[in-house]
Amino acid sequence: MTDADRSERISRQAAAVALRVSRGARGGGRQWRSRFLGAHGFGGGRLWFSHGDGHSCGLRAESQAESALVSAYARTLDVEFRSVKVNIEPGPNLEARARIARYAVLPPDVCTGHTADDLGETVLLNLTRGAGVDGLAAFARHRPGGVQRPILNLRRVETVKLCVLLGWQPVDDPMNHDPRFRRVRMRTEVLPLLDDVAQRDVTAVLARQAPLAAEESDLLDALAAEIDATDALALTAAPRALARRCLRAWLVYSGVGDGHPMDGACVERALMVASGAAVSCDLVAGWSLRRTRQRLRLVRPEGRINGVT
Repeated sequence: MTDADRSERISRQAAAVALRVSRGARGGGRQWRSRFLGAHGFGGGRLWFSHGDGHSCGLRAESQAESALVSAYARTLDVEFRSVKVNIEPGPNLEARARIARYAVLPPDVCTGHTADDLGETVLLNLTRGAGVDGLAAFARHRPGGVQRPILNLRRVETVKLCVLLGWQPVDDPMNHDPRFRRVRMRTEVLPLLDDVAQRDVTAVLARQAPLAAEESDLLDALAAEIDATDALALTAAPRALARRCLRAWLVYSGVGDGHPMDGACVERALMVASGAAVSCDLVAGWSLRRTRQRLRLVRPEGRINGVT
């Protein structure tokens, strides 16, 4: 692929209403700005760069220097730059909490720099967590009103080459090399081993499977939405895969577990109540489920009954 071909490939895929710079290499060019916006339906929108600056726990000591670098690149593109400080306290699940904190200060339709490598790694990580079909779907390139990932079809090495073409210095997050983080070990140990065993680029295979799994997940969601989650007879008559998905969605919607997806054991207990194998069961965090006259009802930790569908 020539430099011109590569530039055209990037320009077709990399657009932003807001482009967040976090991990990996990021780039752009003044001559691409209008093409980015027009090619992706943002001709009337505003383009800016945002940089999430992690504090409190010393997560990113280099963050201020990177912020200055991104600000300088934004000026060369004649676009707005915003730096937002994010406080992240020490403790477990640091990566997940940092990610949540960053997204909390960004627009809901922010465009991120996730690549196909990020997608493949996420699919593999979700597999190790037993996340099911939804986990295999990982994250989508575009979600209406949600996070946009315009360069998801690009490989990480291509973003680095793009920066070289532009004469820009890629930002390399030291956390990408810290073996304390599971994603880093997946990237540096597990995936190279899988490539060697399979004798192929496993990351590309995983990245191709994700959108297929996402389509199947969306179909299952649509079918499950047609079932009344409080109707024990309807749940029992439905295919078990749909009943399981219907119940999980209802529990999350109702606030069980603070809105986090229920684990498989919790959903199986709920299915036992729906089928009549049990009259009630404990769920999580003090919530319980009861069946009365073939209707399912949630009991909140404070004892109030909730039959929200």
